[in-house]
Amino acid sequence: MSSGRTSAHEPASHLTPEHWRVVNRRLVRKALAELSHERLLTPTPVGAGRYVVSSDDGRVRYHFEARIGSLLHWSVDADSITRHRDGAELPLDAMELFLELRDTLGLHDGLLPVYLEEISSTLESDAFKLAKPRVSSGELLDAGFQAIESGMTEGHPCFLANSGRIGFDITESAKYAPEAGAPLRLVWLAAHRDRVGFSASAGLDYDELVRSELDQSTRERFEERIREFGLDPADYLFVPVHPWQWDNKLPVTFAAEFANRNLVHLGSGDDDYLPQQSIRTFFNSSSPERHYVKTAISVLNMGFLRGLSPEYMRATPAINDWVSELIFGDELLRESGFDILRELAAVGYHNEYYTAAAKDSPYRKMLAALWRESPVPKLRDGQRAATMASLLHVDEFGEPLVGTLISRSGLAPADWLRRYLDAYLRPLLHCFYAYGVVFMPHGENIILVLEDGVPNRVLLKDIGEEVAVIEPETELPAEIERIRSEVPENLRALSLFTDVFDCFFRFLCSITHEHGLLDERDFWRTVAECVADYEADAPELRERFRKYDLFAERYELSCLNRLQLGNNQQMVNLQDPASALKIAGTLDNPIAPHAPTRD
Repeated sequence: MSSGRTSAHEPASHLTPEHWRVVNRRLVRKALAELSHERLLTPTPVGAGRYVVSSDDGRVRYHFEARIGSLLHWSVDADSITRHRDGAELPLDAMELFLELRDTLGLHDGLLPVYLEEISSTLESDAFKLAKPRVSSGELLDAGFQAIESGMTEGHPCFLANSGRIGFDITESAKYAPEAGAPLRLVWLAAHRDRVGFSASAGLDYDELVRSELDQSTRERFEERIREFGLDPADYLFVPVHPWQWDNKLPVTFAAEFANRNLVHLGSGDDDYLPQQSIRTFFNSSSPERHYVKTAISVLNMGFLRGLSPEYMRATPAINDWVSELIFGDELLRESGFDILRELAAVGYHNEYYTAAAKDSPYRKMLAALWRESPVPKLRDGQRAATMASLLHVDEFGEPLVGTLISRSGLAPADWLRRYLDAYLRPLLHCFYAYGVVFMPHGENIILVLEDGVPNRVLLKDIGEEVAVIEPETELPAEIERIRSEVPENLRALSLFTDVFDCFFRFLCSITHEHGLLDERDFWRTVAECVADYEADAPELRERFRKYDLFAERYELSCLNRLQLGNNQQMVNLQDPASALKIAGTLDNPIAPHAPTRD
């Protein structure tokens, strides 16, 4: 099979009629499933397991077969979907679907064209992935940590427009998209100390960081470049930059800063990096023990422009220090092996023009970066790392990667699942109940540490932007008070119900059920047993277990696509995420039937 964008003569070689038919069918399937889950669509039953969805004007009808599982999960059979207008069958077209349902979905004229561009970009990305050589789940696991990272095909399991990347052209996608797996080198700037802020974890300073991240020859080359302008290297800090940001934004938008020598272009570094699923974070493939680098990039992707705020990031190392100390000061968390990949240092440039122009603007988030620990030094002999997103991966041969892991482990599926839950769910429960600390623990944010195919422990990342303290009684140092979030008591457990149950376990349960690995009821029984055993091990938290009851009969359905369909420029105010929640009724809790007897 062709290698897609890698063709030097035809960068769009992956955009073939065959690929386009396949990716449209897959995205239409996902749209019917997730929009029905979020109750934006109400499919009409027309027979055993058969349903119809009609367009706004009633002329177009989508017929399909589906099984409705726990948590109102629609398992739609992609091959069964047909589209008809006035009795004539039409090809499936994901962009047409959103046009046909614009009123039902609330897609107003100001938002619809941009959303369609995000859908088109997602389809293009899917076509590129489809054009890559087919790799089995077993081969992917054997290929290693970064091959798994670039081999993910689904993107976020809930969001429909999950590869928008508005701003990348076709050549840039081939260079910078994670699925391309193409090594690149970061651009480096020198920023005058008067305009740049630097913060670091306790015990780490700028000089130590730079010595650990850049070879001596690279540092000397950068310093000589500064001297070529008649400037003193001691007056500047090095700042890593996404190559796209350099090519498309900084020399023009920050032109005055370069003209006045507040910024100096140093050229590319000497290490190769690989883009991660989040598109703006890079893994050092030349020296894997060195840190990830997260950069600002003015590209619209999944509901946000992916810049970085210097002001917001100033406290990031201190936040990571606090979370790390909390983990290592708690016996249960230590014993579970739960850990974070600390964001150890942050640097941000303050452009005085844009700072004066607006209080909150993407122009204030164009030049910043942070350094995050690599998981590699945390691995012991016999351990391997893999993104947790891989548990939802199904290869082009129809085989789920989780099935391969279970097979290699030699464990029964329920036993394998319990080992995974003890590594992943149990520490999240404890952080929530003991401290009121919550994270954004979706697949891309979790690194699994595997031994013989079994999750031994997990490493959580993206702490600074996505950790929140929702318990008013939890004390925080003044410098990190911004992570405190006021969430109504009745919604606090959604940090587990939504982020873990609905946005990850719902899909994992469907995969294990549909592929004959573990029955749906047994899946949720195993989850319930993990929760119940944790509660038994922490009797001092009995009152909190009752207050935020994970065995409640029902809980609110918080919807992600409703967020993106409402505002695809900024879905959530990170300083007040609860205010943006889109609730669409309630869901039956699948672990409620397995609730333990409580005193």
